[in-house]
Amino acid sequence: MGIRAAVAGASGYAGGELLRLIAAHPELDLVAATAHSQAGSPLAAVHPHLTGLDITLGVTGPEALADADLVFLALPHGESGALAAALPSGVKVVDLGADHRLRDPDAWARYYGGEHAGAWTYGLPELPGQKGEISIATRVAAPGCYATTISLALAPLITAGAVSADDVVVVAASGTSGAGRGAKAHLLGSEVMGDLTPYKVGRHQHVPEIKQATGARSLSFTPVLAPMPRGILATVTATPASKDDARQVLAEAYADAPFVHVLPEGAWPHTAATLGSNACHLQATTDVDSGRVIVSGALDNLGKGAAAQGVQCANLMLGLPETMGLPVHGVAP
Repeated sequence: MGIRAAVAGASGYAGGELLRLIAAHPELDLVAATAHSQAGSPLAAVHPHLTGLDITLGVTGPEALADADLVFLALPHGESGALAAALPSGVKVVDLGADHRLRDPDAWARYYGGEHAGAWTYGLPELPGQKGEISIATRVAAPGCYATTISLALAPLITAGAVSADDVVVVAASGTSGAGRGAKAHLLGSEVMGDLTPYKVGRHQHVPEIKQATGARSLSFTPVLAPMPRGILATVTATPASKDDARQVLAEAYADAPFVHVLPEGAWPHTAATLGSNACHLQATTDVDSGRVIVSGALDNLGKGAAAQGVQCANLMLGLPETMGLPVHGVAP
């Protein structure tokens, strides 16, 4: 038997993606999958694409998860902290929720509210030095989907002094699965199809996380709901702070990163090209009119933005190859 893995929140979109990846992982064996309202349901009744996995969803609680070597938490924001605290200390935990991402309790209170559960090791392996921190951690907080896309596009440029950490502007579009699986009127197909709409303008909860991960001091972020199930496309603009070529800075920063691809000159990221993968595609240029640096990034919000990145972190925590069980390439058409 391999490494025993469990998923809490298995009925959601990220939970279902975790189950799909675990089922194909050569070293992970699924021993528990839990839910709240869907507890007691056969897995295939909740996730038809996982037909063949003979599992009944259990009730989410520490008892159902305690026998696992590794637990993934795919729960709504604010629900991971108490459950994680009740798990045995020897169990490795990857949290896909926001509970343990922020180091600043005041930022948590401002953007999420409630009691701050405390910060864990931040699970974005491509940040400088972070892969080593993840590899020795027993508790890892996986980043948010927007935060992952924007941080990968921006962090190397700020670190290298290529752009100013002030006055960063981001516009990013996300597929509807980023809002979760709960029934919401504004996410009905007839409401979403043929429409683009901004939301949480000037107050999105990923802002403090992005600033923490990148070193940005001022960030204006406009998220947009796009009429597609999966994917994120983020456009980041910033003022240059040196004569360094932004694309070259990114290419050097990610030269050894198996999941981050700086595209050839003239090629721009497509969300569809990252579908089903743990990849992030990046491109950078300089605006010929304003002189500002523009970076565009795309990824699958349920892949590199959630479940697949969680598995990438788990691989590092378990001493396995970082790429094990993870698709590098997207699915087409």
